[in-house]
Amino acid sequence: MFDSPPTFALEIAIPPLRLVDEKPAISVVGLGYVGAVSTACLSSLGHPVIGVDIDPDKVACIGNGRSPIHEKSLEHLLQKGVTEGLVTATDDLEQAVVETDVTFVSVGTPTAADGGCDHSYIDAAARAIGAGLKRKQDFHVVVMRCSIPPGVTMGYMAPILEEVSGLKAGVDFGVCFNPEFLREGVAVEDFYAPPKTVIGVNDDRSARILSRIYEAVDDAPIITSVETAEMVKYVDNVWHATKVCFANEVGRLCKPLGVDSHDVMDVFVQDTKLNLSPYYLKPGFAYGGSCLPKEVRAVAHIAAVEGVDVPLINSLGASNTSHIDTTIGMVRQTGAKKVGVLGLAFKPGTDDLRESPILEVIAALNAEGVEVVIHDPAITPDTPLAGQLAYVRHGSPGLQALAKDLPGMMRAELGEVTQDVEALIVTHANPAYRAAALNAGDTPVIDVVRVAQTLPPSPAYSGIGW
Repeated sequence: MFDSPPTFALEIAIPPLRLVDEKPAISVVGLGYVGAVSTACLSSLGHPVIGVDIDPDKVACIGNGRSPIHEKSLEHLLQKGVTEGLVTATDDLEQAVVETDVTFVSVGTPTAADGGCDHSYIDAAARAIGAGLKRKQDFHVVVMRCSIPPGVTMGYMAPILEEVSGLKAGVDFGVCFNPEFLREGVAVEDFYAPPKTVIGVNDDRSARILSRIYEAVDDAPIITSVETAEMVKYVDNVWHATKVCFANEVGRLCKPLGVDSHDVMDVFVQDTKLNLSPYYLKPGFAYGGSCLPKEVRAVAHIAAVEGVDVPLINSLGASNTSHIDTTIGMVRQTGAKKVGVLGLAFKPGTDDLRESPILEVIAALNAEGVEVVIHDPAITPDTPLAGQLAYVRHGSPGLQALAKDLPGMMRAELGEVTQDVEALIVTHANPAYRAAALNAGDTPVIDVVRVAQTLPPSPAYSGIGW
């Protein structure tokens, strides 16, 4: 708790209110970190807010303008909300739904005994909300804010709401998933300056209502499907955990080498073109080339020599190999005896074959007696391989195994590869390959790079990660 109200106005700039018309009243279910902060901050934007919890101590705290948790600037906002008549609290969720227009659900989703997600609090909240919806005539929006597996909002919560209320989701009431990205300790600041605002929704009316609520802090929210929004929350946190583990392994590796790990990472994070950017963060094929594979191996070797356990770094090669193995398995499932490969180099625009992951796929198929024909705009049957073979003599078994046969697999014209093959593997997303893949008809296509955002619905067309 704060000993005295913080000088809030000097610390955080609250966006100005946009009083075009009356703001929707909001009920917030669950008054933990997310719920308490949401109650306070939404009221500061001019919304009447009813906080709801089964814990009488939390209800008493919020109702009296006191923070139930230690969070910078939160108590000041709650005091202000109560004083202005915008914040109240209750343990009666059904009645709170009746008295409001939008309900934010921030109940707990602890780990279940099997390691999954415990839905018991969601179930209880959904039944009370459904009872409230049954008593209403107006359109009401139910907004899930807790971390849950994809499919829970529409596959678990929405059916309960429909069953209890007798109403239809998306028609009589809205259901959304709106993940929060609040860091404990600076949650209030994060509410007013969000890294992103994601609204997962299935109907336009709910999207407009949620967008209007957030317009004071983010006038360009990301509108997406409910399931994508659910998954984004998990992916964000797994990525954050990955960053923590990565930085810690770097630290443990630097220490015996006498290198200052903080100096290293201070330089590392200044690169926002590659290191801290969207680059490399699109699901696609395995990594390859002259740098990543050999340097991952080198760092793992250094760690082994120094006796440092780096399981995350050590697992990168295994993860990469599993991606290649998945591709091989997808080709085998087609039963094809003649396979065309579009793109041989490890990335488009180069003739560099060093540790190109598709070579491992081709080598496996070739060893099984599958005929493989290949096209790459930068590589011909005359492309010299001697230098590349020497460079990767200890690192690219695929290139080593194919050195003698590869020139005979290459074709100068794209049509020579796409005709008369029983399956196609696409590894580069250039316009010609995109057209060939999307117009392959009944020929099975294994697309490992996603050549287009919208892909054919044909069962013959499959991707490795979509």
